[in-house]
Amino acid sequence: MLQTYYDNNDKFLIAADCIIFGFKDKELNVLLTRRPVEPMKNEWSLMGGFMEDGESLVQAAEKVLFRYTQLKNIYMEQVGAYGEVDRDTGGRVISVAFYALVQADRFNATLANKFDAKWINVNKIPKLVFDHNQMIADALKLLQYKVSTEPIAFHFFNYKFTLPALQDLYETIYQMPLDKRNFRKKLNNMDLLDKLEEKDKENSKRGAFYYTFNKERYKQFLDEGKRFSL
Repeated sequence: MLQTYYDNNDKFLIAADCIIFGFKDKELNVLLTRRPVEPMKNEWSLMGGFMEDGESLVQAAEKVLFRYTQLKNIYMEQVGAYGEVDRDTGGRVISVAFYALVQADRFNATLANKFDAKWINVNKIPKLVFDHNQMIADALKLLQYKVSTEPIAFHFFNYKFTLPALQDLYETIYQMPLDKRNFRKKLNNMDLLDKLEEKDKENSKRGAFYYTFNKERYKQFLDEGKRFSL
């Protein structure tokens, strides 16, 4: 048992709130739920939970992600801490927000019914409880930076993807159209994708070839002092 030295100091609750991003049908979505408890019961909210004794912040966030997605090994990153005195009307709560990248087609739809959850387009987010709208805005800004400097966008796909789908993803994250020629030129210059023989024929008559991201070549890419940039 840890010896305590801070008994004379105030105690606060710590929560982990998760901005769960998913990409589907050319849209970047956030998974929202109806808050199950008071205060503000039944209002739209991010997924969250309190950090428990013996649990780290990352473990608390992973617990929340698994509870609502039943998925493990999800890419996750801390966005920031939110500690305004009156941010939570239920009490003094400091929240640490994380964003996570989920393959939307792996998400179990029955979980949505269980938790009254719904994928909402990032541009159509309703008024949320507390400061959760600010958390999403901050997470999106961080995501926009990270996908431009690291290949984390590939976590949205299950192994393979087409170049049109990849450009659609970047455009919905950046919230702006991208020049097709320049986008593909950057990809070709980095030489980090492997072309497959298989085509996606559902979204076009001619079909688009599938690609995969080569992790080993990316390690060599970094060892050579090169920088990812899209």
